[in-house]
Amino acid sequence: MSGHSKWSTIKRKKASKDAERGKMFTKLIKEITTAARQGGGDESSNTRLRSAILSAKSSNMPQQNIDRAVKKGTGELPGVIYEEKIYEGYGPGGVAILIDVLTDNINRTASDVRHVLSKHNGNLGESGCVAWMFEKKGLIAVNLDDCDEDRLMEIAIDAGVEDVTTEEDVYEITTAPNDFDRVVQSLEDAKIPTASAEVTMVPQSTVAVNEKHAEQVLKLMDALEDNDDIQQVYSNFDL
Repeated sequence: MSGHSKWSTIKRKKASKDAERGKMFTKLIKEITTAARQGGGDESSNTRLRSAILSAKSSNMPQQNIDRAVKKGTGELPGVIYEEKIYEGYGPGGVAILIDVLTDNINRTASDVRHVLSKHNGNLGESGCVAWMFEKKGLIAVNLDDCDEDRLMEIAIDAGVEDVTTEEDVYEITTAPNDFDRVVQSLEDAKIPTASAEVTMVPQSTVAVNEKHAEQVLKLMDALEDNDDIQQVYSNFDL
């Protein structure tokens, strides 16, 4: 798991800013709807839905919005069917870019992705060109002020987590995807609040780039994330 922590910190800060601007709500509603459509509306038996709802709650989405999105997914309310796709490519400095899409018009989104990459000195690659550099993991952040480190470590060890690190103002807990629900439940049972909790893609290692390229990559990612069809953008760059 070496190399991903700095990027996850950047990603968390970006997500916080997006939430402040209200950008996250549209994307979270799409994810909740799709998760409910694929795995049912019971979050206790639907890991993807549970992760999406946790993210929605951490972004202060009203419960009625969450409930409505779930019902659209289960068919209790009319809703749009979204197509999922992963685009892969490269950004400035040769960094890997992984783009997670949920869209109701795949042709439009493909064109948009290609245009943004080209405009920001990146390029779209073939399927599989960078996906092998990433792996799916559960990432849970707990604010330092919300839990004593010794207590958190005890709970984490009992729950079978892969790693616990201290990153600026949070403890970051890494789990295998299949263990994510159990770890989140253990924290809930211990009444330890989570700052964020999601099953996501993390780079297995990072690529060091200079300050100029790092700034360009961040601008590229911001431009991609401005598109409502793009759910998540992942990269393996490091400063």
